[in-house]
Parts: sequence; C-alpha cells; structure tokens
Amino acid sequence: MTKGPATGPFDVVIFDIGGVIIDWNPVHLYRDLIPDPDELNWFLAEVCSNSWNAEQDRGRTFAEGIEEACGRYPGYRALIEAYWSRWPEMLGGAIPGVPEIITEAATAGTVMYAITNWSAETYPIAKRRHPVLGLFRDVVVSGEVKIIKPDPAIFRHALDRFGVAPHKALFVDDNPANTAAAEALGMGTVLFTDAFDLRERLKLAGLL
Repeated sequence: MTKGPATGPFDVVIFDIGGVIIDWNPVHLYRDLIPDPDELNWFLAEVCSNSWNAEQDRGRTFAEGIEEACGRYPGYRALIEAYWSRWPEMLGGAIPGVPEIITEAATAGTVMYAITNWSAETYPIAKRRHPVLGLFRDVVVSGEVKIIKPDPAIFRHALDRFGVAPHKALFVDDNPANTAAAEALGMGTVLFTDAFDLRERLKLAGLL
C-alpha cells in the first residue's frame, strides 16, 4: 500500500550525495577531451550514458562496463577508458554551503545517514576527497548492495540497516523520482534545490 509522506517529528536525516553534497558530472572531464559540444553531448548520451553508468552504480565493475561500451563503439576505446582512469576529474567540488550545513548539524547532535547511487569502486575516492562524508553514521552505497534508487528495496534495506522507522526519517535528494519513492514508503522528503532552502527545511523539521 502506498503511504503519504511523513511530516515529522523526525529522528534522523538521510542524505543523497551526488548532486546534493558533491558536484559529480562527467562533463567536468569530457569537455576537455571532446572539444566539439555536439560530439560531447552525443558521447555522454549514447556511449557512456547515464544508463550505462547506472550499471556501475548497480554493482557492475568498471572493467566490465568499459568492455561493454567498447564492444558497441570500438573506435572510442581511449575515451571510454578515461571514464575509469580519469574518474576523479569528474568531481567538481562540493555543492556550495552544504558541507557547512552537515557539519553544523553534526555539531548539534543530529543523527545523519546517506543513501547514494554510486559505484563501490569509486565511492572510496569521493570519501577521501570529501571528509564531510565521514560525519554520517552509515552510508548505503548502491554499488555495494547492488540496488539503485529509486527502487524501493534500497530504501527498505537502508531503513532496516539504520534501525529507523520510515516516518521518523527525512530524506534529502535532488531527483524527484527518488523523493517520490521515499514518500511512497512513508518517509518525509526534501527535494534539494540549494543550500539556503535545505537549511530552512532542516530548521523547520527540527534537525538543525
């Protein structure tokens, strides 16, 4: 049965990471490798697309993913291999203002977790680059559990692992499909737009 979103009070906040805390985008790397905008857009839509990358988020290794893409576009092997060999260059930095909010919440004693669609192979790189991720009590990484958002199973897995009832959790994500899936399970949600709005929403929820 589909539930409505919770309205609080909340015991914990659960964050998404990419697009909320970290500005990850393949364009940061490939705009230097593929100068032509049309070819760049085509490459990221057809060769190393979001759906292709989602399989790494689901647990496929980059070695397997690269061979699959090279099988489709053998002439682009060097560019495809760069997706793994130069992956750190896709990290554009932190989303402005968000690490400060997380640090402030941690100082205030707010209990925080995260659920992220991220490869098990590359998440450790992101964690080393962004120490703020160490402030979460636990992080469910899709590549480790082999389930990706918005599949309700990853939310159920996370809530069970965190020991949190759905109506006691406020979930923050920048993807409407993910917040809709969380709401259907009875979680409260914030559709992330920017740090200012996030701060206000967390204050209203009593989590900051």
